[in-house]
Amino acid sequence: MAINIELELAWNFVNNTHRNIFLTGKAGTGKTTFLHRLKNEGQKRMVIVAPTGVAAINAKGVTIHSFFQMPFGPLLPNEDFNNSSSFKRKFNKTKINIIKSLDLLVIDEISMVRADLLDGIDKTLRRYKDRTKVFGGVQLLMIGDLQQLSPVIKEQEWQLLKPFYNNAFFFSSLAYRESNPIAIELKHIYRQENPVFIDILNEIRNNNLSVKAAEELNKRFIPNFKPGDDEGYISLTTHNNKARQVNFEKLEELSTKTRKYKAVVEGNFPEHMFPNNEQLELKVGAQVMFIKNDSTPEKRYFNGKIGKVIHLDKDEVVVHCPDDDYNINTSLETWENIKYTVDAKTKAISEDKIGSFTQIPLRLAWSITIHKSQGLTFEKAIIDAQGAFAHGQTYVALSRCKSLEGLVLKSKIHPNQIISDNNVIEFNKYAEAHRPDDAILFDSKRDYQLDLIAEIFNFYKFLYPVNRILDLYYSNRTRIQGDLETPLVTLKACITNLLKVGNGFKAQLKTLIVAEELPESNETVQLRFKKALDYFTEQTNTIIETTLKQCNYSTDNKTVEKDIDKHLETLDELLAIKRSYFQGLGKGFSTHQFLSLRAKSVFSAKEKPKKTRKSVVDGTTNVELFELLRELRNQIAEKEDLVHYQVFSQKSLYAMCETLPGNKAELQAIHGMGKVRVDKYGAAILKVIKEYCDENDIEFSEAAPELIEDKPKRKKGDTKKISLDLFKAGKSIDQIALERELNSNTIFGHLASFTATGEVKITELMSKSNYKDLSKIIPTKTFENLSDLKHQLDDKYSYGEIRLVLEDLQSNKKGSK
Repeated sequence: MAINIELELAWNFVNNTHRNIFLTGKAGTGKTTFLHRLKNEGQKRMVIVAPTGVAAINAKGVTIHSFFQMPFGPLLPNEDFNNSSSFKRKFNKTKINIIKSLDLLVIDEISMVRADLLDGIDKTLRRYKDRTKVFGGVQLLMIGDLQQLSPVIKEQEWQLLKPFYNNAFFFSSLAYRESNPIAIELKHIYRQENPVFIDILNEIRNNNLSVKAAEELNKRFIPNFKPGDDEGYISLTTHNNKARQVNFEKLEELSTKTRKYKAVVEGNFPEHMFPNNEQLELKVGAQVMFIKNDSTPEKRYFNGKIGKVIHLDKDEVVVHCPDDDYNINTSLETWENIKYTVDAKTKAISEDKIGSFTQIPLRLAWSITIHKSQGLTFEKAIIDAQGAFAHGQTYVALSRCKSLEGLVLKSKIHPNQIISDNNVIEFNKYAEAHRPDDAILFDSKRDYQLDLIAEIFNFYKFLYPVNRILDLYYSNRTRIQGDLETPLVTLKACITNLLKVGNGFKAQLKTLIVAEELPESNETVQLRFKKALDYFTEQTNTIIETTLKQCNYSTDNKTVEKDIDKHLETLDELLAIKRSYFQGLGKGFSTHQFLSLRAKSVFSAKEKPKKTRKSVVDGTTNVELFELLRELRNQIAEKEDLVHYQVFSQKSLYAMCETLPGNKAELQAIHGMGKVRVDKYGAAILKVIKEYCDENDIEFSEAAPELIEDKPKRKKGDTKKISLDLFKAGKSIDQIALERELNSNTIFGHLASFTATGEVKITELMSKSNYKDLSKIIPTKTFENLSDLKHQLDDKYSYGEIRLVLEDLQSNKKGSK
């Protein structure tokens, strides 16, 4: 596709901003080609929809009504059709997750979309993505030409909608007007090259056909014109029955034998979406039109190419087209009906074929309707626009032709046949006067990146579940045992503070932006971003996560329990999402990386809340085991590219530390640890628990055959001595762990127990710099337990190192006394 200014501007707005865009242009300006390029090369998670089945199939998308499960009648803006008794729609989890992860929604043939339908899309996107933003925060790309086909609306339907809308066109919708959209018109016409013909089409398009232009156009009026059989003219007419009658009569005139081709329909492919006749009747000598682009590398034909049948075979039709020096052997082509799903591994939005329609890609083409000609290109056409009855019909018909010379008029074109809607004319004038330029593009790019950065540090979604739990607690205080109020009040104060800091940070970033430099490429902004990341990470770890652990309660009221657990689980998930952002953007802000992280977070498994009735925090009875299992969880999550609670939830982690399961059956009995999880991760979890029990002389369940089978039982105390002997023999901690089939952290713990006797020096187990740093830092910290202290320190210090220095400091303190 040739590069031009408008196309590149549109490409930049779609891919590098979050502005809603109406991409328009005269017939033949490359709108469809742009869509295909976007689908193949675009970086955003997108879904393509169209108002009709045929348009959806052609755009390789789905219909608006099927994707959004919209009712077909009028959608009143003040009506909640989600709860309508006359229309029930149920979105499955996959559909909801697709919407939640959506960056870009493409609506093709937008000129046919009614205002109320676009508002219905807005309501649906808000419901499942972000209630506070128009279209739920999803970017819209609306493609179409308002001078072509308009929305279909019955008079009684318009009477219902009239109180809410100025007109039926999409640009009259409440959501569109609220969304601060831009309009980009593609100017370069690829279909026509004759400047005289282009000027005539522009005048017709703008409803101001001049006398001079009309005279030039009507030179193509040729009464009683009868093309030769080999000339390849197609007749365009206003009504379906006219076209059907012409084709029937022409086919009957041929004396050759009829051959029938029956389509093969598989899966889900509704009849109203059929792109061709289910039973196609052809004869040698019939004039036909290709209705699909050639799917082979030869690209011998395109949608709209006219030819004549010269041979019919069982599964093949041979066609010769005027001006071609070759014949086209035409075999079956397949149209696919798709639905959007999510790839289980990559989490990318993928297209699943749910049905197909296979047929010879030809249609009788002595005549077709103007309506069906939209999007097609003809070398030679006979136009019968005398019965033009709708907005844009005359323009659509004339603009199908590549040249004025290939056009024949059956009747003269008069201004009264050029039906244009004044609403469209006024809208186009406004759009033309407010065309976006490079300056607006830069501002939009900057605002887009700043908004994404602000989203990373926005904790507003945390407030609702916190407030809801507090409401439940205050309303059921006598039925709830345990402490919920204190940690949640602390949590709410922290979140409120983070919201203030986040707003201030966003305002500060705007002041750091210099001319012609975006946040992503601004070193000062990136430096401030990393500092903000450190601050928010520290607040998240030391306050939000720690405080959530302190939410202990029990109640006999199952309804209250279920509601509280649901909101606690939501907070866990929100916390996990924030931590994934902070970890994934540690090297700096990247739009592409953040969009990837955001999409991935939507598809994280959401487990049912687990209620732990025991007192599980300050941490747990076995704090060290808690850290070891959490480290294991993080390792598995990183290796398998998961969010950590997909491995096992925080509440499952607490339960493991409390119950110390000794075998897979006991592990599976923990709520949230189903058979699939235990099969995948059980062996690694049980190994960590067993090593911890061995190290701390805790009796481990004898019912653990998968761990103790065929292994002699060791005496307590022997295991540490074995590790010491191997260490004295010159082996490293990792080598000992490998040889003994134990965790490196366990070996570290074994050797650490000998520092008190002097058999192992502390600096043999950790670097001198880490020992020196920790010896200075730890005395300055206030903490309740080892877990609390770990969260306050840099990740470079391991749990074992912290415990070792802490014990050394305590020992020195006692010695000084």
